[in-house]
Amino acid sequence: MPVTLNPYLNFRDDARQALEFYHAVFGGELTISTFADFQAAQDPSENDLVMHGQIDGANGITLMGADTPKHPEFQGHNGFSVSLSGDDDATLRGYWEKLTEGGRVVEPLETAPWGDAFGMLVDRFGVSWVVNIAGTSS
Repeated sequence: MPVTLNPYLNFRDDARQALEFYHAVFGGELTISTFADFQAAQDPSENDLVMHGQIDGANGITLMGADTPKHPEFQGHNGFSVSLSGDDDATLRGYWEKLTEGGRVVEPLETAPWGDAFGMLVDRFGVSWVVNIAGTSS
C-alpha cells in the first residue's frame, strides 16, 4: 500500500456542510460517519456531528474532515493552506471558481512571475486555498 498525504480539516459544528460543499466542488464519493454512529459522543448534542468524513474525488483528490467536539478548544483554520496544482487549466479553474463561491479572493488567479497561473482564496468555511496551474497564462 502506498503512503498518502492529504488534508484533514477540522470544523466547529459545520463539517457536514463543508464536506457537502467540497463534494460539489470536487465530485467523487462522499462518506460521512457521525459520533452517534460510533457511540463516541460525550454529549448528546454531538450525536449528529461528523466524526469522520471523506471525499474520494477525481484526479487523485482525497479530502477528509470532522467536527471538533465541544471539549477541546477549536483552533480554527490558521497557519496553513490547501494547495491544488497541476497543468489541467480547465479543471483547476473550475475548482477555483467553485471554491470562491461565498468566499474571499486573496490573490486573483492570474499569471505569476514564475509563469504559472496562481491564486489564493479563503473559502466560505474559512479554509485557505492556493491554486497553481503550470505553464499557463491568464
